[in-house]
Amino acid sequence: MNGVHDLGGLHGFGPVEPEPDEPVFHAPWEGRVLALNRALGFTGAWTLDTARAAIEELPARVYLASSYYERWALRLERLLLRYGLVGADELAAGRALRAGPPLPRTLTAGGVGAVLARGSVERPPPAAARFGPGERVRAKNIHPPTHTRLPRYARGRRGLIEAVRGCHVFPDAVATGAGEQPQWLYTVVFSGRELWGEDADPAATVSIDAFEPYLEPA
Repeated sequence: MNGVHDLGGLHGFGPVEPEPDEPVFHAPWEGRVLALNRALGFTGAWTLDTARAAIEELPARVYLASSYYERWALRLERLLLRYGLVGADELAAGRALRAGPPLPRTLTAGGVGAVLARGSVERPPPAAARFGPGERVRAKNIHPPTHTRLPRYARGRRGLIEAVRGCHVFPDAVATGAGEQPQWLYTVVFSGRELWGEDADPAATVSIDAFEPYLEPA
């Protein structure tokens, strides 16, 4: 989707300035937000890509005015409401007003390590890979209204297949409830000038991981 989250190549946001000796959390509530997101994600009520899409759907003025973990908190509220796990009246009250619905599974202290470890999303391929290393491709100029992992700055641009990364769950499908629909994943290299014009650094290149449905022969 063409959301405000897709900031690659846009001007006016200033430089990225790392914070020296930055702590993991700037306030205790940030840690609680992370824990809540992990615990609710573990239940299986939604997928990782569904959760990513819920952040992308935040209104632009809210997204840009919110900190990293504020976006996580707002995302969690949206998902809890969407899947009927809490009511708007409960969020307003700040506490449970009735028993919640049953969940597919719940997180215990012994399962925290498994939650923090990312599981594999590689799947058996439904067909042979369409492209191979060294082939020229073009990223399709698509503008879906739902979740996509294709950056806006790469759409319509030509690049070179650097590597084939296997067949994986397709985020665009999973985020909309359409199933895993496994797709081949490629690392594609673009020149800076192809992406941003003749004023770009001629030595600059950008690599992205792009799923097969995003690509066509150049």
